[in-house]
Amino acid sequence: MEPAIVTRGLRKVYRVFRKEPGLTGAIRGLFHRRYDEAVAVDGVNLEIGHGELVGFLGPNGAGKTTTLKMLSGLLHPSGGTARVLGHVPWEREVVFRRQISLLLGQKNQLLWDLPARESFQLNRAIYGIDQGVAQRTIDHLSALLEVRGLLDKPVRELSLGERMKMELIAALLHKPKILFLDEPTLGLDVVSQHRVRDFLRHLVAEEKITTILTSHYLQDIEALCRRVVIIDHGRIIHDGSWEQIVRNFSDRKEIVLRFKETAPDLRGEEWGELVSRDGATLRLRVTPSRATEISRRAIDLPGLEDIRIEAMPVEEVIRRVFAASTSR
Repeated sequence: MEPAIVTRGLRKVYRVFRKEPGLTGAIRGLFHRRYDEAVAVDGVNLEIGHGELVGFLGPNGAGKTTTLKMLSGLLHPSGGTARVLGHVPWEREVVFRRQISLLLGQKNQLLWDLPARESFQLNRAIYGIDQGVAQRTIDHLSALLEVRGLLDKPVRELSLGERMKMELIAALLHKPKILFLDEPTLGLDVVSQHRVRDFLRHLVAEEKITTILTSHYLQDIEALCRRVVIIDHGRIIHDGSWEQIVRNFSDRKEIVLRFKETAPDLRGEEWGELVSRDGATLRLRVTPSRATEISRRAIDLPGLEDIRIEAMPVEEVIRRVFAASTSR
C-alpha cells in the first residue's frame, strides 16, 4: 500500500522584491524591479504511513508551515512531487479536500461574532454532512474537549484555549483522514495545552488519523510523537524517533528560579551553568543527575518564590541536531 503522504524533492522558492534605499531607489524600482530568491523548502523527501503521528520541528522560518501548505494544496511547489492519499495536493480535487484538514494555530476559521455552533453548521453544509451525523460528531468532540456548555457563546468571548478547542472541532467535523496541525497549542496555558494533548492522543489512537504536528513546545512532542522530522533552512536534517534525539542531544535540564525581588547572581560549578538572569528570574542549566541536588540547595535561598525543572528548549535541541549535521 502506498504511504499516506509521499514527497520527492519538494521545493518552494519565493521571489522577493529588492528595494534600493532612498528616493532614487524607490523611483528606479517603479520601472526596473529587481528580485532575490528566498528558498523556503529545499528538496524535502518524506514518507508517512497511514495512521502515523509525526512531529515536524524546526526554528522559525525553517519551512514547516510552507511544507504543510503545499501538502494541503494551498501552495504550488517550485519543484518536486507530492502525493497525499494518492492525490496531487495542489490539483485541489474535491475528493482530496474532503479527506484532509489544516489547522493553523495563528489563524481563525470560526466566525468571530457568532457562536461556534453556527460555524459548525456552515462547515456541515459545505461538506454536505448529514445533520444527524454532524450533531453526533459535535456532541462527541465537545464532550471530549469539555466545551459542551460553550457552543452557543460568541467566539470573541471565548478564551484562547476555548477557541482552539472549537477550532479542533471545526477541523474534524468532516472526519478527515489527514490532519495537518500547525502550532495548535501556541499561547495556551498549561491546563489547556494538557487537555489538547490528551484529546489528540485519544483521537489518533481511536480514529487512526494520519497527523503532522508542528510545535515549539517540547511537551507536545514528548507526549504525542514517536517519530520526529526536523527541518532547517528548508532541508530535513533528522528523521527518526524522539527518544533518539533526547538521548543524543538533550543531555541537560534547566532550573528556573523566581524570587520576590532581584535574583541573586549564582555562579560557580556548584550551581551549574548560568543561562540567564533577568530581574527576579534566574535560569540554570545542569546535568539531569544534578537537577535534584541543586534544586534542594536552591530551596534554602532567601526570597525564593517558585522553582521548576524544565527540559531543554526545543530550539536548543534543534540547534544541537543542526550543529551535528553540519559538522559531518
